[in-house]
Amino acid sequence: MAGEKSEQKLWGGRFTGETDPLMHLYNESLSYDQKMYDADLDNSKYYTEGLLKAGLLTEEELSEIHRGLEVIRCEWAADSFVEKDGDEDIHTANERRLGEIIGRHIAGKVHTGRSRNDQVATDMRIYCRKALTNLEKILTNLIGAILQRSETEIDALMPGYTHLQRAQPIRWSHWLNLYATYFVEDLKRLKQIKERLNVSPLGCGALAGHPYGIDREYIAGKLGFDGCIGNSLQAVSDRDFVVEILFWCSLFMNHISRFSEDLIIYSTAEFGFVKLSDAYSTGSSLMPQKKNPDSLELLRGKSGRVFGSLSGFMMSLKSIPSTYNKDMQEDKEPLFDALVTVEHSILISTGVISTLAINKQKMFGALTMDMLATDLADYLVRKGVPFRETHHISGEAVSQAEKLKLSGIDQLTVAQYKEIDARFGEDVVDVFDFEVSVERRTATGGTAKCAVLKQIKSLKEQL
Repeated sequence: MAGEKSEQKLWGGRFTGETDPLMHLYNESLSYDQKMYDADLDNSKYYTEGLLKAGLLTEEELSEIHRGLEVIRCEWAADSFVEKDGDEDIHTANERRLGEIIGRHIAGKVHTGRSRNDQVATDMRIYCRKALTNLEKILTNLIGAILQRSETEIDALMPGYTHLQRAQPIRWSHWLNLYATYFVEDLKRLKQIKERLNVSPLGCGALAGHPYGIDREYIAGKLGFDGCIGNSLQAVSDRDFVVEILFWCSLFMNHISRFSEDLIIYSTAEFGFVKLSDAYSTGSSLMPQKKNPDSLELLRGKSGRVFGSLSGFMMSLKSIPSTYNKDMQEDKEPLFDALVTVEHSILISTGVISTLAINKQKMFGALTMDMLATDLADYLVRKGVPFRETHHISGEAVSQAEKLKLSGIDQLTVAQYKEIDARFGEDVVDVFDFEVSVERRTATGGTAKCAVLKQIKSLKEQL
């Protein structure tokens, strides 16, 4: 009986004693790595083609193996795969089931020259490649939804803020383009990571390489990789791609958190710039008047969860000696959790931005004339006065309006402006127009309509 039990474990031949049941629970990963079943089956499918090419399998054996693998794939897809004691991970489970379907003699050849070390490293890369491709698609949709709003609501003006204080008038579209730009840069980084991870460790064995001269390049090509990792030690122990993905997820969620924070503020009664759809809001259990931006608060909160996945795995990885060590099993749960969290966050963000309503009157009503103080300084610059001097003069105008308890610097008369500085003319009153202020920012990246449209065009081209 002991011999039969040890046969269920890929490493069981050396051991005669029973495994502590708690140790089995502590060691198993099938509960979460089963989501890699498709990658693992592809791994075995094309690895066995490599074994055939190396003369280690017959055509008939390969055909049987492929038949069995597809049966297993259908079982996983239909949620009918039956897990059994001894199924430590997705690799063990699939190989055990393959033996039941086609017989252990043929199934036992599948692992020839292959270790779970290069097998899991390959599965992870295949799984991540697919997951990142999905993120690319839905992130592109999010950016598209933002840019669509930016085009259609380009006439809405609002305050721009620094230090959360009203600073200068901008277009609402300019704010939208801010986050579209962040997300386009995220998209570029995502593609770069996917390119870097798309190299194959398969055929490196446990650490020292393959003893049967298998054609690693052939298998890599069949699995959709761009090439092979050139050092077998590095191939089985590298998890930098996991760190990069977790870092990407963390940086992206940082952008999502800031995006959410802005919209939370803009949706308050004190601002009233935006109103969230009921689909992305909840009420209060006590106060019936409340409409809470729970979707945005969850987006902001889940950023901490993703940051924790990155920092936690970095601590697991930092002191591992070469090459493969069991600590590396800790890569999957934080990675899978982060990928799911980011996927859902993108979809929720897309829903929020696609369905919220803006209040143009509230946005415009929040603009105050003191926000044109810089424009007042620019007025004198155009008359040849150095900016450092005009900045001081404009500040005097703000101070004078405050002393006279006026509602804004536009309430000072031309005569009062001339008392502050004789270079002010009758046309100083033309400064006090928010639309004029915005339309002066025509340089690339500015908030004038032509500059905003140029940003939208550029962002669309980068998609």
